[in-house]
Amino acid sequence: MKKQIYNKLVRDKIPEIIINTGENPITEVLKDNMYKEMLDKKLLEEVNEYLKDDNVEELADIMEVILAILKFKKIEISEFDNIVKIKREKKGAFDNKIFLKEVIEL
Repeated sequence: MKKQIYNKLVRDKIPEIIINTGENPITEVLKDNMYKEMLDKKLLEEVNEYLKDDNVEELADIMEVILAILKFKKIEISEFDNIVKIKREKKGAFDNKIFLKEVIEL
């Protein structure tokens, strides 16, 4: 019997997928404080995977984690969209590819 240890947050259907391959997943439902900690860890994991692979599917994984964090924080997607819009209006987006090299104090 071979055992692989993961100790990480996974999508809801992953245990079912594992069972369908004939393996036995050992899982637990996290308490809120640990869930938030694992969401943050998962966000870093997914960002690092995107940076490594430059794959759009990794962006989808990042977005899924962001949506889970918003749900955990009880923030509606419309409220979050408004926050994004306000920041964009105040500071702009990244459309113009501006790279700030330095600022000279006057």
